[in-house]
Amino acid sequence: MALEDILLTNASLVLRVASVISFLFAAGHTVGGLKSWSPMGETDVLKSMRTVRFDVAGVNRSYLEFYQGFGFLLSVCVVMQAVLLWQLANLAKTNREQTLPFIWTLFIASIASGILTWKFLFPVPAYFSVVLTAFLGLALVV
Repeated sequence: MALEDILLTNASLVLRVASVISFLFAAGHTVGGLKSWSPMGETDVLKSMRTVRFDVAGVNRSYLEFYQGFGFLLSVCVVMQAVLLWQLANLAKTNREQTLPFIWTLFIASIASGILTWKFLFPVPAYFSVVLTAFLGLALVV
C-alpha cells in the first residue's frame, strides 16, 4: 500500500471518529434539553422563564420556549455537522485536498465553539469541543 493511500485512509478514519464524537455530542445535548430542568432545582428564574410570556412575530412565547428552541436548533446543527463529517470522510478517501477547506472551516468553528462553551456554559460540552477540535486538527495533518 502506498504512503498516499495510507494517509488518505487515515484522514477518512479520523473524520469518521470526529463524526461519531459530534453525533454523541448532539445526542447528549438533545437528551439534556428534553426536560425543563435546572441543576439547582426549581428556582424563581426557571419559574419566571416558564411564566413570563410575550408576543413576537405573531406568536406568544415564553423565555423557556425560546431557550429550549435555541437548544434544539443547536442539536440539529450538530447532527448536520456529524453527517457532513461522515460525508467528508468518504471524500477524503479519494481526494483529501478537496476536503481541506471544509475541515479548516469546521476546525475554526470548533475552536470558537469550545471557547464560548467554556466561558458561558459548563465543562462537559467544552470537553466534547476540545476532543472534536483535536480530531479535526489531526485530520488536517494526516
